[in-house]
Amino acid sequence: MTPRAIVRSAIRKGLSMIGICDHNSSRNSEATIRAAEGTGIVVIPGLEITSSEEVHILGLFPSMKEAQLVQDHVYGHLPGVNDEEAIGYQVVVDEFDMVDDLDQALLIGATTLNIQKVVNLIRDHHGIAVASHVDRSGFGLFSQLGFIPDGLQLDALEISKLTDSDSAREKFSQCTDYALISSSDAHSLADVGTAFTEVEMSEASFDELRLAFKSSHGRRIVRTCRLA
Repeated sequence: MTPRAIVRSAIRKGLSMIGICDHNSSRNSEATIRAAEGTGIVVIPGLEITSSEEVHILGLFPSMKEAQLVQDHVYGHLPGVNDEEAIGYQVVVDEFDMVDDLDQALLIGATTLNIQKVVNLIRDHHGIAVASHVDRSGFGLFSQLGFIPDGLQLDALEISKLTDSDSAREKFSQCTDYALISSSDAHSLADVGTAFTEVEMSEASFDELRLAFKSSHGRRIVRTCRLA
């Protein structure tokens, strides 16, 4: 799952835009952005933040500056140190797939930030907040809390590749205030593009994606898809 390999996989799958959202970290986003230069693939920097309730929330950002600021705040609320023997190396690489550093934060863990603070943190830094894999039995909004808290300013709900579009629309039909998207949640190269979202917009960009999530100015989510 190195930057150049991810970009090659995205090209093979015919994707136009991808988000790099490591657990509680954006440190590999910039390398992937650089690796994608000149390929036609747009890379959005992000993080998948784990709230204190163990709910996964995706934060997508318009720039590395915003993603870095959010990451710094998350690191300040992420207790523990990585055990490399038990969990493995947390590799930070450059755009040429060369190792730059080994991250010592306990990225697999939960932050001390509750879900409201996580979403506020993302939005305060001009990001898009997406509740991850809401159909899953673990680390999802409904599995952990059972409901969407009042006033939680999410931009979208993500369904996993385990649930087909029709089933998801029926199951989450009451959640009409939120865009419904699907992502591969890829943890291996083979997973890249196994679930994706078709979006109607004038170009593949963060600003256009934000408009599509709001169904604004003619931009919209067309459908969620998964490969058989």
